[in-house]
Amino acid sequence: MQPLNNIRVLDITRALAGPYCTMMLGDLGADVIKVERPGVGDETRGWGPPFVGKPYGNYPGESAYFIAANRNKRSVTVNIQSKEGQEIIRKLAGVSDVLVENYRTGDLDKLGLGYNDLHSLNPKLIYCSVSGYGRTGPYADRPGYDAVIQGEGGMMSITGPVDGPPSRVGIPITDITSGMFAATAILAALRARDITGEGQLVDISLFDSHIALLTNVASNYLVGGNPPRRLGNAHPNLVPYDSFRARDGWFILGVANEKQWGLLCDALDRADLKADERFASNGKRVTNRAALVDELNNTFAQKNVDDWLADLVKAGLPCGRINSIP
Repeated sequence: MQPLNNIRVLDITRALAGPYCTMMLGDLGADVIKVERPGVGDETRGWGPPFVGKPYGNYPGESAYFIAANRNKRSVTVNIQSKEGQEIIRKLAGVSDVLVENYRTGDLDKLGLGYNDLHSLNPKLIYCSVSGYGRTGPYADRPGYDAVIQGEGGMMSITGPVDGPPSRVGIPITDITSGMFAATAILAALRARDITGEGQLVDISLFDSHIALLTNVASNYLVGGNPPRRLGNAHPNLVPYDSFRARDGWFILGVANEKQWGLLCDALDRADLKADERFASNGKRVTNRAALVDELNNTFAQKNVDDWLADLVKAGLPCGRINSIP
């Protein structure tokens, strides 16, 4: 028995944020019905190569991208631009618990498939709208893609080498976390429905989700007043917490408290660092970041990654080799 058994989800989404949300609900046992456009389906079916399986429409198969966000779903083709297709959506919404859509704000309202239309048909329906900038405000009618949100929301300004250009995070992190936030909000709405008997509108914005991810970086600015900057792999509040180069490769190490700092100094046989007043507290290590990193780099260059990891793991320190995929 899975927690969302007997919950039906009508999935009118494409690309990543919406499909990731409904995939999570499917993983929890929901019956997810994915609505796709005739002939083309979800456009991510064509986001390849690589492709697997049999040809579909104009696609040589299903893209790996599509598969990554669409497991545990049934698919149906519906032309929602037609009166017949709109009636099919209404009938499905009438027997569904949740509807998730990621059309541009207002588009489904024009087709008679907006929240107010379907809520009047099925008052218990939870209607989740996933959009770039939310359902209200000056940007409400703008499309939003992960990379654009990363740029506008500030994440690119803090990602990448210290002296390099602003960089996008290596995965579509805003899409993925927006899908997670949407799934969490839907679960809360289902719980609320258990109490009230009523569905509700859930409004998820990629931009809002992105801002929520800034967490300590945003808090640092609000409290300290210093604009955050790119630090490469370093941590704005902890030192050492960074990637380091050994004689034959790279590894990453995190030190988050004074006990760990002492253990690191012992593992490196660097009693001088432990005694150095410049590094006597985390605050001082942050202030003197460059000097300490230079000392550590000089030490780490003397042995291979595996040798250092053996010493650091034995000391109980969080560390690991920086691997490729695979």
